[in-house]
Amino acid sequence: MLFDGADCGPYDRAERSARKAFDLYEDGKMTQALVELDRALEINPTNSAWHFNKGLTLDAINRFEEATSEYETALQLSPDDLEILNALAVDYTRTGLYDRALATFEYIEQVDSKFEPCYCNRIITYAETGQHDLAEQMFYLAQQIESDCPLCYYNIGNSLFARGQFKKAVRCWMRTAELEPTHPQIHYRIAQAFWSDGERDFAREHFLAELRTNPADVEVIMDFALFLLELGEVESAQEKFHRILEFDAGFAPALFYLGELSFNRGEIEKAVEFFERAMEKDAAMPGPHYRMAQHALSCGRTGDARAHLLTELDLDVDDANTLMSMGSMFLTIGDPDHATQCLLRATGLDKRNADAYYYLGIAAANKGYYEDSSRFFSRALELNAVHPGALKDAALAHFASGDTTKAAEQIARARATLPADSELRAIDYGIRLTRLTDRLGRLLRRLDPRTILPRLRR
Repeated sequence: MLFDGADCGPYDRAERSARKAFDLYEDGKMTQALVELDRALEINPTNSAWHFNKGLTLDAINRFEEATSEYETALQLSPDDLEILNALAVDYTRTGLYDRALATFEYIEQVDSKFEPCYCNRIITYAETGQHDLAEQMFYLAQQIESDCPLCYYNIGNSLFARGQFKKAVRCWMRTAELEPTHPQIHYRIAQAFWSDGERDFAREHFLAELRTNPADVEVIMDFALFLLELGEVESAQEKFHRILEFDAGFAPALFYLGELSFNRGEIEKAVEFFERAMEKDAAMPGPHYRMAQHALSCGRTGDARAHLLTELDLDVDDANTLMSMGSMFLTIGDPDHATQCLLRATGLDKRNADAYYYLGIAAANKGYYEDSSRFFSRALELNAVHPGALKDAALAHFASGDTTKAAEQIARARATLPADSELRAIDYGIRLTRLTDRLGRLLRRLDPRTILPRLRR
């Protein structure tokens, strides 16, 4: 025809850009797809479908806040569009705006109570806010509309997993795998549930199934490596960490764990190199600064150790034992205030950690707060009646505060628990000697020198 291939103006170019963006999206070329969508929207910014497609593209590369903005714009142009509303509610959940997400899902239900995704996706919103009964209610409502929805089974599986109901989670995710064998990371999730339930052979089977499907999935390889470490298969785990670096040379967790393995083998220089690379790639990742602090302290570089510990303290450390170890190091370098911060965070994570309370007692005693230290030592002994440090230092705290009676009572209990401990015997002797000296002093103060002096002169 005469006009085939002719440029019919800017709107025609916008349509071509939008079609090209769709093809790029289908090919997984998200960045290029966004470029084409921006070209189309620059010409026609009132096309709600293109804003919606841009939101989907941004979702595909985890830019959820930007995607939310695109969906909100699309909704202004096409009010009550159920697909737009659903995508918007999903991204409100992803960005933690749970009240908005629930309100949007409820609005969809009012517009069309048979729109199954408004129940299916609400399962996750309720699960993430800990409202698991309502999550189950949404699952059963969705089932009445679409009984074989793989995403419903996947979402309720997440709720069950969060509640520690691993066997039920496995059954749900197995159903997802039956209904949709290509569901993203489904075998990985099944592996995690089996692992958490102690079914290690089944966990390994599903890790391997996932990696056969997605051999370059760094997240799955990383978790599989940690699984192998737990089983004591150190060489296999190390191989997986190195494989991750083949796909992503700057993946900080893999670098850190390679440093851990070197550190545990005594290859300190090699470990330090891995830790430094991990810190360079991800300065906010907990772990490397903690290990560097240990290394610096072992070399007598207390200033470097303190700097690394302070950096680590500002990070999201969620392991009570690590925080307790950091507190101990702060005490070693003479910083009881930061030691106390670490140890209080440790007790917040693990309220039954006797060592944490013991070191809190040490930190308080170092600041001269002997009553506080005694309370912390007492708590440590409630949790572990034979804690050797608390048995000794509880008595010393009373002794340092001048309360030799309580010190004697405490040392008697300690010696009854550990009768052969030579250090306790020495502390007991010191307390007895001090109490004897105090009694002699009080006796002499009560005597009248006027009655003694004449006797001495005879």
